[in-house]
Amino acid sequence: MATQAFQKIYTRITNITKATCMLHATGVGNDELATIDGKLAQVVRINHDEVTLQVFAGTEGIPTNAEVIFLGEAPALKVSDQLAGRFFNAYGDPIDGGPQLEGEDVEIGGPSVNPVRRDQPSELIATGIAGIDLNNTLVTGQKIPFFADPDQPFNEVMALVALRAESDKIILGGMGLTNDDYLYYKKTFSNAGALDRIVSFINTTEDPSVERLLIPDMALSAAEYFAVQKHEKVLVLLTDMTNYADALSIVSNRMDQIPSKDSMPGSLYSDLAKIYEKAVQFPDGGSITIIAVTTLSGGDITHAVPDNTGYITEGQLYLRRDSSIGKVIVDPFRSLSRLKQLVIGKKTREDHPQVMNAGVRLYADAANAQTKLENGFDLTDYDQRTLDFAKDYANDLLAIDVNLNTTEMLDHAWSLFAKYFTPAEVSIRQSLVDKYWPTDSKVDKA
Repeated sequence: MATQAFQKIYTRITNITKATCMLHATGVGNDELATIDGKLAQVVRINHDEVTLQVFAGTEGIPTNAEVIFLGEAPALKVSDQLAGRFFNAYGDPIDGGPQLEGEDVEIGGPSVNPVRRDQPSELIATGIAGIDLNNTLVTGQKIPFFADPDQPFNEVMALVALRAESDKIILGGMGLTNDDYLYYKKTFSNAGALDRIVSFINTTEDPSVERLLIPDMALSAAEYFAVQKHEKVLVLLTDMTNYADALSIVSNRMDQIPSKDSMPGSLYSDLAKIYEKAVQFPDGGSITIIAVTTLSGGDITHAVPDNTGYITEGQLYLRRDSSIGKVIVDPFRSLSRLKQLVIGKKTREDHPQVMNAGVRLYADAANAQTKLENGFDLTDYDQRTLDFAKDYANDLLAIDVNLNTTEMLDHAWSLFAKYFTPAEVSIRQSLVDKYWPTDSKVDKA
């Protein structure tokens, strides 16, 4: 990058760590970009005239007399309709071999929307995955994490959501993806012919880990462009927020900050909230909905990252492998969408709330029957029927590979109820039973 007039240039670095450099400088702003020996860096702390910069590519090879050039601007993204269908790195540069973007430069990492300018979320956003849409229905403007173990197919789930979700634009922010995962997303989107509505910002394991800190802000800046200026319904998919938090930890530890729980920075809650609070429903119809994968270390939900995430978001989704069917399902017991009551039975069919509750209750009865079986107790006829129901329920409605619209999934739930139970055992309001109980059922509705 060529040096321009009026740029501040320094040549004395006082301290160098693995990820940061420190020097004395004046007239520098927070988040301002700089180059250090040709490597891009960003101001992360200012204490009087002592400035700390995080170097995205790492500090290896940087001498103490390296040339430090402050660029006078914060990280920015060129926004325009040309974003659609493209893959970018953490700096917003194309990595798909396509042309450079043309558009307006917008600084990333801006403030979230003032609450008085928000509308209450009230529109359904169907993901195309029955395990979510049936029991944990999402609403536009909602923020929700996907908790999963590292060995679970969460990237495949995110790709399915990107292809099936009923939204105008999908923004993917990938942090710490393997090259295989990156190519999987690219191939999947291309083969499905869905690239025209998907924008991807990618950081792989071969890229510097600190660059991951830019990915969410880049993705959300693109989302804000389409939601605010184009009034579109935008779904932002972020994966994996644990990798993002690890990058935060690297920088904070190198700045000699006192670590908090699990070696995470004390600012972790604020850092995560800054991202999740960008979810919003605008009065003019545009919206930003955020689904973010958080991988669990050894299934530990008490780790600092999922623990802080749970205080910020409006529910959570869990993946679990169901041994009875050999598939990964959306766990109905540990998953929760706190805003689903705003749309189920209102934006979906009238029987949705009662069908959802009945299905989960019968699935819970099956779990109790399984416990009885494992402890050597005799099973009743009802117990055996709940076990048979649970297998079909998991395979046909909870598995992540099931793609049904809301009407189809409700109809199928009714058919499973009629197959294994009487209306009295299902305990759904009689008027709904009269209307939706399958007519070919051998069980009397009354």
